[in-house]
Amino acid sequence: MPGIRNYGRAWVALCLALAVHATDEALTDFLSVYNPIVLSVRQRLPSLPLPTFTFKIWLTGLVLSIIFLLLLSPFVFRGAWWMTPLSYFFGAIMLGNGLLHIAGSFYLGRLMPGVYSAPLLLAASVYLLIQATIYATSNEYGLSD
Repeated sequence: MPGIRNYGRAWVALCLALAVHATDEALTDFLSVYNPIVLSVRQRLPSLPLPTFTFKIWLTGLVLSIIFLLLLSPFVFRGAWWMTPLSYFFGAIMLGNGLLHIAGSFYLGRLMPGVYSAPLLLAASVYLLIQATIYATSNEYGLSD
């Protein structure tokens, strides 16, 4: 069953890449960039519900989210049908996250917190999106493991 194993490994790889990325952000003071940007956007668009965070709340939320995502891994390895749309969503969000860190660095003219791990996040996101597609396509045509 290599298809399901590769898909499961891709899910775990993206969860671990997110953990590395969160560590990168925490060590490079991501909130010192994020919170002022949110406050600026709120002034221009007050109806947009963007939150600001304290370090403790932000880090706790990230850690709990990563643990929750890792706890979903057995469902991926078992081929639960509902994990495929969730995989596409997770992969797309993390792909956008990585791209925003890189684009933000160009826009700000300096390395943005989290940019060091952004390539890892991009690679793991693409890997998950590809493996989810391969698995979903093989199941659609009765080619499953």
